[in-house]
Amino acid sequence: MEAQTFELRTPYLKTGRSHNFLAQTDLINVAIKYCYYEGGENTLHTHPTEGHVFVVLDGEATFYDKADNTTVLNKGKGILLPKGWHYRFHNSGGKPLVLLRFGADPDQPEVSRTGITGKPLESRSRENNFVAPEPIEGSYGSLY
Repeated sequence: MEAQTFELRTPYLKTGRSHNFLAQTDLINVAIKYCYYEGGENTLHTHPTEGHVFVVLDGEATFYDKADNTTVLNKGKGILLPKGWHYRFHNSGGKPLVLLRFGADPDQPEVSRTGITGKPLESRSRENNFVAPEPIEGSYGSLY
């Protein structure tokens, strides 16, 4: 495996949300999750074998746990979610939300996300309130 470099740059969106992998190995991945003015990962879910970290690069996110407790994160704040932790989040800041996400999964299972019932849940599903991203033509932001 070779070293990988990446840039914290993402297209700005009119609608929807995106998940762009920046670098990846067999154990860890780095991605920018970009959510527009509304939305997020709105269905309570877990990654049974993956621990992950979210860092707010811009905007504000509110995270909810299984008991509906909230954690509000502003720019420069982060949260570490251990494998098996149930959560959902949404953009609560009234402006675009940009998250840097690190994930580590030594098991690499076929099903990486499950809903509260334990059944597989696809990120890009209607059940997870997915809206396809619509980029603003030629508009990119450097996030540092």
